[in-house]
Amino acid sequence: MKRALSIFTAATLIVSTSLIHAATKTEEAVQSRTDAVVLWQNDTATREAATVHIRKYLRGPLTVAGAVQVALLNNRHLQATFEDIGIAKADVIDAVTLPNPSLDFEVQFPVVDGEMNRYGWLIAQEFAQILMIPLKKKIAEEQLEAAEMRVAAEVLDLVAEVKEAYFRVQADQQLLGRLKIVQETNAASLDLAQKQFKAGNVTDLELLQMQSAYSQGRMDIARAQTELAAHREEFNRLLGLWGAQTAWEIRGDLPPAPKFDVSMDHLESLAVSQRLDLSAAHRDLISVVSALGLTRVYRWVPVLDFGFSGERDIDGALNAGPAFRLELPIFNQGQARIARGESELRRAEAKFEALAVDIRSEVRQYRDQLLSLREQATFYHDDVLPTRIKVVNRSLLQYNAMQISPYALFVAKADELDTERGYIDTLRDYWIARVRLERAVGGTFTPHRVSQEGKKIVESTKP
Repeated sequence: MKRALSIFTAATLIVSTSLIHAATKTEEAVQSRTDAVVLWQNDTATREAATVHIRKYLRGPLTVAGAVQVALLNNRHLQATFEDIGIAKADVIDAVTLPNPSLDFEVQFPVVDGEMNRYGWLIAQEFAQILMIPLKKKIAEEQLEAAEMRVAAEVLDLVAEVKEAYFRVQADQQLLGRLKIVQETNAASLDLAQKQFKAGNVTDLELLQMQSAYSQGRMDIARAQTELAAHREEFNRLLGLWGAQTAWEIRGDLPPAPKFDVSMDHLESLAVSQRLDLSAAHRDLISVVSALGLTRVYRWVPVLDFGFSGERDIDGALNAGPAFRLELPIFNQGQARIARGESELRRAEAKFEALAVDIRSEVRQYRDQLLSLREQATFYHDDVLPTRIKVVNRSLLQYNAMQISPYALFVAKADELDTERGYIDTLRDYWIARVRLERAVGGTFTPHRVSQEGKKIVESTKP
């Protein structure tokens, strides 16, 4: 018994010290997919280091990569999620920790004078719990791995949200800048129309049309500014910024759609091999299987206590020896625990299969969206927008030759603006669809070396 106690005590110390850096798996999984650093800030030194890096990224204009890095270091919701790993680590330590022994002591006082008190004691250890430690440790470690994968999956979700928010803000700024340029032209056109009206060269209707167009331009700018302000605040929340930190800026327009996109082949297989939430569901399933096996093995020995008892009788004699207590499984044979475990197993299997089906569907959905939006953005850039610009240029020539009215020129410019707005919206949607497809396949389009578990997941999720 002493040897067993010393072995399990040593195992407890080894496990508790080896789990100090358990978040490394999560950090490595994220970095391999995003090239960004994520830190579990569970001490003062780590928090201070993160603060230094955040300030560095906020000094200059934010890039997509910089925004992602700030969010991973500064988002408080993400740090709260990291504590799921800490809780799972504590469960592993608890699983390998020996249960405390129990001590029973009793005193019986004589009812007849002259006799001695009777003393009895019992020191006992619940031995069944000790026998279950290896299996309980295995289950807890599986749950820890599942927690690490779930946290990493949530990190990748945050990365995708930050990228989407970045492109929305960038698109809003691009549109607002274009609206302001057009409005300056509208103001000049209205001023010219008012002078021409005084000279009798334009009609009342044409002047009213120019005034209406100018007023509509002001409303468009106000609406665009409201949208930009709302999207900036959404971005601030994702990055965890407040106060003076919210004075960041994003420069430049949306990048054009690339001529050659990522390969669309085998994306479904890539997704089921890389998706960390699917891996977490797989680990949960294995954990439930192990727990059900533990329940079935020990259903017949629910309580088994070994110990040492002693007693001093009323005549002063001391008696001592081993003692044990065994719960007889006559009525309760673990039927309810087994039924619960079987239901939990079926539920875990159904959730795992449903998630695999959903992942494949997401990949197909975002792949089709990406291809369609890329086609639209290219068509806007290569055909529609150049045609509108040519129409405006020729209308301007005719206006200078006094062949069309100022309002006809404005209509041509308004059509060009509508086309450019459509192009910006399509380009924004393209980059957002690309981010979502990247997230759907597991955070990166670059296939990593698939682990043996990843291969098992691929095989188990084939339709």
